[in-house]
This record gives sequence, structure tokens and C-alpha cells, in this order.
Amino acid sequence: MTFPAASALDGTYPRPQLVREQWCDLGGEWAFAYDDADDGVAQSWFADGAADRFDRTIVVPFPPESPMSGIGDTGFHPVVWYRRTIGAAELGTIGTGDGAPRVILHFGAVDYRASVWVGGRFVGEHEGGGSPFSFDVTAMLAAEGDRQEDVSVVVRAEDDPADLSQPRGKQDWHREPHSIWYHRTTGIWQPVWLEAVAEVAIERIHWTPDLVAGTVDARIRLNRPAGDAAQLTIALTFDGRPLGAVTVPAVGRTIEATVPLPQQRNGQAYEELLWSPEHPRLVDAVVSVGADSVRSYLGLRSAAVAGGRFLLNDRPYYVRSVLNQGYWPQSHLAAPSVDGLRAEAQLIKDLGFNAARLHQKYEDPRFLFFADTLGLLIWGESPAAYEFTPTAVTRTTREWVDIVDRDYSHPSIVTWVPTNESWGVQHLAHDRRMRDYAAALVSLTKALDPTRPVISNDGWEHVDSDILSIHDYEASGEVVAARYGSASSVEQLFDGLGPAGRRMLVRGERDRNAPVMLTEFGGVSFVDRAHEVDGAWGYSAASSQEDFADRVGALLAATLASPVLAGFCYTQLADTGQETNGLVTDDRRPKVAIERIREMVQGPHA
Repeated sequence: MTFPAASALDGTYPRPQLVREQWCDLGGEWAFAYDDADDGVAQSWFADGAADRFDRTIVVPFPPESPMSGIGDTGFHPVVWYRRTIGAAELGTIGTGDGAPRVILHFGAVDYRASVWVGGRFVGEHEGGGSPFSFDVTAMLAAEGDRQEDVSVVVRAEDDPADLSQPRGKQDWHREPHSIWYHRTTGIWQPVWLEAVAEVAIERIHWTPDLVAGTVDARIRLNRPAGDAAQLTIALTFDGRPLGAVTVPAVGRTIEATVPLPQQRNGQAYEELLWSPEHPRLVDAVVSVGADSVRSYLGLRSAAVAGGRFLLNDRPYYVRSVLNQGYWPQSHLAAPSVDGLRAEAQLIKDLGFNAARLHQKYEDPRFLFFADTLGLLIWGESPAAYEFTPTAVTRTTREWVDIVDRDYSHPSIVTWVPTNESWGVQHLAHDRRMRDYAAALVSLTKALDPTRPVISNDGWEHVDSDILSIHDYEASGEVVAARYGSASSVEQLFDGLGPAGRRMLVRGERDRNAPVMLTEFGGVSFVDRAHEVDGAWGYSAASSQEDFADRVGALLAATLASPVLAGFCYTQLADTGQETNGLVTDDRRPKVAIERIREMVQGPHA
């Protein structure tokens, strides 16, 4: 089987680090119904004879609150239903047969709780609004003799807008958006697809490069044990040239293997293979077990902290990041298209940033693919719940584990952020249970992934953070310059209260190896007369385009001039609802010439 190089992929495949040729996208028009009385299960809406219960049409994967869905209803509808017929022609396109006899139904994300029926038969359920799930539906798609019958797929999605123990991020629990929250995203909001696989199939690949040893460690998870005689083969190539290969026995469901890389000569080969934003080099991989063969890729890079600096590939690297909500007015949390995801990553690069903090959202893996291929550092962040209960703790932790597992191998991800601004742990400074929970999330993340720095609580009230991040929406560039202009002035923040009146540390002493970064600042609002927004809002406001440029420029210049800060994250990339504090409008038009923004962002650290 021949696969294209990572650089040649177009990002349409929903799971870009584990690609098979035999798949079919199930996006497009589905039948749809609201179930405000929540009696659909009792009335068997999942049955093949219940098609008349579905009185609307929705375009998947756009949430019903969004215009692109074709519905655009932002009211409270806690339960929704979807229905679609999979035709024989679609099944024919994935080529089930001797080589790939089993069919898997995949969901990228359904917010928040999903139940699925195929051909009227219940196949399973999943809880978690941003994590993927799948079901083996082979038995439900069995052909009648030589003729394949059409079969229904029905999805019930439950998303209670009033449930604050549900990890929801920036999705509002009020009927209309207020403050810094915005319209909800209910139901299917990432791709749905069918895939044909072998009886023994690869489910997950974790790549761990070891730059010092000159090896790549692989952990391969199978859907079932392969048998005593089975072999796992990994072949790595770079720029079309063989880079390394290994064959090991495929024993058990999880197989570990180490692929040696070519011997280095004077360090040249080593440098030529490294991944960075300036040189986003990717190593292509083909992994095979028995009849199953998949395409993957990885980046050779390391991420760490030491001496008060962030280290990329063991060298100090200044982080110039922007906060990205990943929200579009026409499609909400769902991407408007694959091209929209690609354009978003490219826009961030064009504006002069080398990193993005994905704020309060588990992003579509295709965006991570474009970050990998274009060269963009990513901070992966958990959506918050807004109450502290055993249910909220369990839900948040379970989904966080799933996402770290899903995104482990993306070279673009260099930092994990399980908690932000004490959201969901609002009494962190005074409640030991909340401190223990925040610390436990850090330890759990490092147990799952020891290769990346972790921030316990971005912004303030740090418990155990590899990076000491600060949120500061001071409007004056002069004040910012003074506040971060020396080690002694920064020391005062950690000895007392931070800019938001919160303690910066709530457990232990300050780790001098931990970099200090200003990870939310700016937030300057500007809206021109042609694009006025009701309730337009920011942390400060500009009166004109030139005033906007001056204010943003002064804040960025003060931050870049700090001898203490190891990086920053500017708030924010795009206007989002009533938050009009983006560098670009909600339709991604720069408020100031791109070249000028790039100049301000890069400064002397370019």
C-alpha cells in the first residue's frame, strides 16, 4: 500500500496521524429533531420505523445553534436526535472484503453525551463533549446474501445547558451570551466517518522521539491481540529517504518498539531532522500488523524548561503566542471547513506568532495537523467545568486522559494546561481539596506524558507548574514595562498578590527553573463603524484604528523588552461574539495591516 508523505496530505482525513485509505465521510445532510420533552427513547425514535419523527434537516458536523447547520436555533434544547441512512454505494467505497472485513463508525466529537443505534440496534454510548469515540458496526451492516442493504444510523445527543459540572469551556449556560462566554455547541461538531479495518487493527500510535539517544520509541495499541506468530513492522522515511525500520513480535494488545535513527556525523544529520516552527520537518511512518497497514507521521523535537527559559530541542526558545478561541460566527466551535482550519493556522503564522494557546477547547485534530505541517507551537488546554463536585472532577479527568492520549504524538503540542484561572476550582487558595485536585491533574498528566511541561492553573494560584504564567490586563504599556522590567519587580508579584488580586503561588516556593510568561494580556477592543457589535467589549478600548495599533504596540513592546519573561500569549486572535478584542475581526480580517501586526509581535526576539 502506498501512502503520500505528510506534507502531501490535505487534512481531509479526520484522524491525520492514523490514516487508512478505506474510509467514507458521513458529513452532510442528516434528518434532525428536537426532543425537549426527552421522550424519544421511550417512543423508540431509534427504530427503523420512526423516520417520521425527524422533522428537520441539519448539515453535519455543524451544531444546530450555528447558521451553517441550516437550523441556527440558539435556544435551550437539551436533547437532540440525528438520523442518516448509510447506502450500499457508500459501503462500497470503503472496500470491505477479505483485507478489511470489519467496519468502524467513528465520531470526532459529540457534545455532550451520545447514544448511537445502527439499523435500530443499540451499539453504545459516550460521555465527553470533545473526545473521540467509535463502535464496531460490522454485524449491523451484514449483507443479505450478495446484496448490501441500506442501514440507518441514529444518534441521540444530550447537552444540558444548566449542568455546570459538565466541562463546557466558553459555552454559555445563559440563554444569551454574557461577559466572556458565547453560544453553545450542541451535538455533533466534528467529523463522522466509516472506516474498513482488518480483524486485527491498529487503534492508537504514540511516538516518543529521544533526541539524545537518536531513537524513536513507538507504542502501538491494537483492537485485540494479534496472535503468537504476528509481527509489527515500522518503517520511517524522511523526505522520501529511508530513515529507520524495525520488526518485532506483535505480542498482546499494546506493543512497544524502538526505531534507531541513522548515526549522526558532526551533528549535521541531527540538526537537519529536527522539527521547529522555523523548520517543521516531519518524519513519515508506515506501521503494519498482519493485514492492517496505516500511515502516520511524527516530529523529532523535545520540549522542556530549565534556567527560567522554555527549551525547544534543548535550546532556549522565546514563545510568541496568541490566545485562540477556535470559534467562528457561522459554525461556532465546529470548523467551517478544512480550509478554514488551514487558514487559521496560517493566519497565526502570518501575524508573526510562533505559538497558539487553544483556549478552553479540545481542538479538531486536523488543526493540529496544520500546526504540525506549517510549524506552530500549541498549548493544549482543557475546557472548564464551573462547579467543584465529584461529578465535575470525574468528568474533567476522564476526558483529559482521553485527549492526552489522542494528541500525544503531535509535535506541535509542547505544553499541557489542565486548568485555567481557577475556573471550577474557584476557592483553590483556601480549599485543600481543590489544591489537591489541581496538583493531581499535573501529576496525572506527567504520568501519561512525561515529555512536555504542564501548567497547573494558567494565570495565578499555581500549585505545581513547570511554567509560571501570569494574566495581566493592564491597559498601559508603561505600567507593563515597569511591572516586568526587572527580576525584583517580578519577584514582588510572587511574594504578594498578582495583577488580578490573586496569589501567584498557593503551594510551595517558587521554582527558579520555571520560566515566567505573561500568558494573557492585551485584550484591546476596537470595532469600526461598519462592523458594530451589540455589547462590544474588551479589557480596554481603542477609539480608532491608529489608536488600536498604538495601544497594542505599546503592550507588546513592553512585554518583549522584559529581561525576565520567557514568552507571552496575547489576547486574542479573533473577535468572538461580544468580545471585540481580537487582532482580527470574527471573519478573520486584520484590524491593522498584517505587516504592522507582525512587526509588533516579533520585535527584537524574531
